[in-house]
Amino acid sequence: MLTRDFLQLTGGAILTHKLRSLLTMLGIAVGIAAVVILTSIGEGVHKFILSEFTQFGTTLIKVTPGKTSTLGMSVGAFGSERPLSIEDAEALERLPYARAVVGILQGNAEVEGNRHTRRTTVYGAGPAFPDAFNMPVASGRFLPADDPLAPRAFAVLGSKVGTELFGDRNPVGERIRIGGDRYRIVGVMESRGQVLGFDLDDTVYIPLARGLEMFNRVGLMEIDVLYPEGMNEEKVVAGIRRLLLARHGREDFTIVTQRQMLDVMGSILDIITFAVGAIGAISLLVGAIGIITIMTISVAERTPEIGLVRALGARRAQILALFLGEAVALSAAGGAAGLAAGIGLAQALHLLIPALPVHTPWSFVAIAEVTAVAIGLAAGVIPAQRAAGLDPVEALRAE
Repeated sequence: MLTRDFLQLTGGAILTHKLRSLLTMLGIAVGIAAVVILTSIGEGVHKFILSEFTQFGTTLIKVTPGKTSTLGMSVGAFGSERPLSIEDAEALERLPYARAVVGILQGNAEVEGNRHTRRTTVYGAGPAFPDAFNMPVASGRFLPADDPLAPRAFAVLGSKVGTELFGDRNPVGERIRIGGDRYRIVGVMESRGQVLGFDLDDTVYIPLARGLEMFNRVGLMEIDVLYPEGMNEEKVVAGIRRLLLARHGREDFTIVTQRQMLDVMGSILDIITFAVGAIGAISLLVGAIGIITIMTISVAERTPEIGLVRALGARRAQILALFLGEAVALSAAGGAAGLAAGIGLAQALHLLIPALPVHTPWSFVAIAEVTAVAIGLAAGVIPAQRAAGLDPVEALRAE
């Protein structure tokens, strides 16, 4: 059978039954579109979260109190005989590869200023905070390097707190009360918006020692160490561990690198993306069943035609190829339509809901189309084998 004849017979069978062919393609198109939309949202969320997570840099190492045997959240200061202290942070600053070291603790308190009151998140932080977390100061300066154990009552406002309390006026130099204690404002941070649900602008920063006193804490929540790009991460971790072991006497702390955090986050997001795509793939199964049903009906209707073609000398392999070609053509066309609809709807969703991250990688588009063709091929095998197995005499008699 010539290629031209093969294409004519396959195309003619599809065009002769337009409604049936359209419904068959629609089943695959809906399935592919559902997979593309759901996976695009999943991949978009994946990229969004990782970009949010890495905006503070990728060379940060976090030390938390308490020892955990597996990667995850530590049990905190209550699980450690010796909590992390300001002195620990000072000792880590003396490591030769420590670009910036910052101790951190967090609480919540009322902030009063300019006859306004606002309850907000208050961070106790070291003076290296802007360098460690790539968060520049918009006006004034960050907390100065005072005596770590007896710092002056200085405060730095997040941009949102500064606006809420002082409006358009520059608050640097003004006095506020935080938790009942008086502080002088020395700076206002640049706006950073929200990161993973946390509003970085609705914050106030005060010295570590004053934060420990304000929130009645015995130790820091964490100490973050920033090391230079290109530095061997394992060497840095080993140095931190040696120093803290010498100070604490045992490993009652947990060291987590940015790479480990990203690996865990990435694996979780990969599972979520896969699960979302699998939900959409159920629609593809429905499309495959549709192809089997339509092709089986087609074989029954075209039995005399098959008998005639076989009587004229067509081999079983050629009959098999004809019906498989029809199934593949229908699924490929449906897949292409589904891809166009899925990408278009995904982008429309992003336009309607700008906060919803959407990303459709072109590699996935190619995989989706190949999958559609493979589904058509697999679904068309049984009807095509049945058509190829018909006896030509019996097939002609059916007319």
